[in-house]
Amino acid sequence: MRYGFLIVLAVLLGSIIWTCRCFWHILPLPSWGKWAFTVLYVLSFLVIFPHFIWGDRMSLSLATATYELGTSWMIFFLYALILFAILYLGKVFRIVPGTFLKDSLPGSCTVLGIIAFLLICGNLHYRHKHREVIDICTEKPLERPLTLVLASDLHVGYSNRRAELSRWVDLINAENPDIVLFAGDIVDGALRPVREGRYEEEFRHLEQEVYACLGNHEYISGSTGSEKFYADAGITLLKDSSVCSQGIRITGRDDRANPSRKALEDIAPTDSLFTILLDHQPSHLEEAEAAGVDFQFSGHTHHGQVWPLNWITDAFFEKAFGHYQKGNTRYYISSGLGLWGGKFRIGTRSEYIVLRLHNPSSKTE
Repeated sequence: MRYGFLIVLAVLLGSIIWTCRCFWHILPLPSWGKWAFTVLYVLSFLVIFPHFIWGDRMSLSLATATYELGTSWMIFFLYALILFAILYLGKVFRIVPGTFLKDSLPGSCTVLGIIAFLLICGNLHYRHKHREVIDICTEKPLERPLTLVLASDLHVGYSNRRAELSRWVDLINAENPDIVLFAGDIVDGALRPVREGRYEEEFRHLEQEVYACLGNHEYISGSTGSEKFYADAGITLLKDSSVCSQGIRITGRDDRANPSRKALEDIAPTDSLFTILLDHQPSHLEEAEAAGVDFQFSGHTHHGQVWPLNWITDAFFEKAFGHYQKGNTRYYISSGLGLWGGKFRIGTRSEYIVLRLHNPSSKTE
């Protein structure tokens, strides 16, 4: 594990140095201009470290600014790395002339223009929330047809702040659901901004029953404080426990970040009610099938958040995004309503799910 981390760190530092060198060569600037760009480029990366080390000691506005700048830089760097790799490969095969990569205004405008276009479109796309509708007809008994709104990975805090959360609450209330379910990572990585901003007040504007499980970021920010925040927000936490509500059973698993969490078979329902399982990380999906769960809702993956990272999540997880089925168990792995870090969605989407549950013989209102 230690050597693996060192290898990843060496590759990252090498990639940063290489992109610095590429920008140095392509920008048609005097030496002082190249140095100024290089210093700004590197500092934009380095500011994330003071945020994580001393963020609680900074002013809230400075901590927010360093978080957004540092995490947004990561996306800028990713696409700079991809573009330069393509261009230099093109140079090797004599498709791209060497002059396009040396003190070149057309080359600089192409690289910076493409990155700027991707980031602007990615930010606009992130602000649009996709509404995914799932219709399930079950033979299991229901008191009446139900509408539920499900969401994961809100990551409220330094990135997604209270005004954004208020907009999301309005979207959920507009669906007039019977129940609201969150599949973990409601908070990002720190409780300070949600506490100082009194974000719990926004959650209390939800007009329905609200249930949630924990995610790994609740453990990063501190599980004890996160659980208190859930309680203050009026959210019923299901931590390796179940609740019966409006004729269905809702089961929430503790996150895998807790190595002592219970096995699903120990908390699985034994009655005939339709069961929804909230499990933040979509690992070992066969467990829900074996336990007789009807529908599992998970998040965590963000579907990579930006292309081509979704290729990595697709390779890492059995199912990293979307609809899935194993036996009689249906699954939906959400890419998340919010996200971690810079506010960009490129090749993925931010979403919430409207689940319509009904039985052919259930009473209609």
